[in-house]
Amino acid sequence: MDFSYLLNDALTLCLLIILLVSFLFLCLWYGLGWLRMGLWKDNRLPKGKDFPDKDLPSVSVVLVAHNEADALKKSLPYLLEQDYPNFEVVVVDYTSTDDTRFVLRVCSENYPNLKPVIFSHDVNMFQGKKYPLSIGIKSASKDVILLTEPNCLPSGFNWIREMMTGYAHGADIILGYSQVKPQKSLLNALERYDNVTGSARFLGRALYSVPFTGSGRNLSFGRDFFFAKGAFINQYSFPEGADDLFINRNATKKNTAVVLRNGAETIRESHPTMHSWRLERQDRMAARRHYSMAQKINLAFYPLMQMLFLASLLWLWIGGTMMWQILASVLAIRIIWELICFYFLSKYFNIKKLTYFAIFFELYFLISNTFLWLVALLRKK
Repeated sequence: MDFSYLLNDALTLCLLIILLVSFLFLCLWYGLGWLRMGLWKDNRLPKGKDFPDKDLPSVSVVLVAHNEADALKKSLPYLLEQDYPNFEVVVVDYTSTDDTRFVLRVCSENYPNLKPVIFSHDVNMFQGKKYPLSIGIKSASKDVILLTEPNCLPSGFNWIREMMTGYAHGADIILGYSQVKPQKSLLNALERYDNVTGSARFLGRALYSVPFTGSGRNLSFGRDFFFAKGAFINQYSFPEGADDLFINRNATKKNTAVVLRNGAETIRESHPTMHSWRLERQDRMAARRHYSMAQKINLAFYPLMQMLFLASLLWLWIGGTMMWQILASVLAIRIIWELICFYFLSKYFNIKKLTYFAIFFELYFLISNTFLWLVALLRKK
């Protein structure tokens, strides 16, 4: 095959370079991100059963609830029955109008380690949950804070114990995984795909010693560390983000550990509607406005390369300046490699059935997340 004509066709040569660079980047992304995570073995940290009770820190599990009575009925027994020597559960009931207060009162009668913090009136001068969450952390009496949410269930009764193994080597922050409970619906499938790829990104970066965020559904840090870093004081001016932005500004390769093993994750219910899920994703996108410029560029690189790959491929195909067999081969190689990497990732997080739809979900989120990112940029303060 003679490709000498490319030397006289600058546009085609430029498109080929873009196609090659984006192809290599995406292959590395899937390999170093998804495949590496899928093959990860958590051998650096001891198991929870290997820790004597006397060596375990005291723990305050903190969560904020607003009209979450039904969720608390399910989650509180799992939280309060944890197999752990010294812990409490702090629930901040912020201006709930349902049966949340009644649920907390009934549980308090049976569990002395439950500490309700009740707000009857909205005294939050700021937007978002930073204020009630900070009050919950301030009300905690134990050495270590472990965050979760009312709609999250621990995957077992050793959840606290397994998460605390992250402090074995002197870390100040522990990042954990929270999975979405599987259901037979398109919304649930999309949400699980988004959750596992997003978790692979921030947990994988932390494993590479470049932590940049965390999930408040399964996250721990020292109580003294929280207040020593100023808590949320420098974040109250914007409503987006709370725990994630605190981690973004204070996590380093030396003070952060990741715990990925059975028993250390939480399981949350899927969102009831597409609208509620979209609002959560939009807030997550909006919080990224407060990341550093380097982190913004890093997060934008993957969707940018996806767009460049598809655009250059389509342009070369429509223009007819490159044999369609070559273009089809490049596309096929990328898809097969992506599916292989996602298979191992989904197997690791036990969502293997989504592998067959990974390509379609990727296209959906490329369009959807780009739109949400633009909305977040234009959203008023």
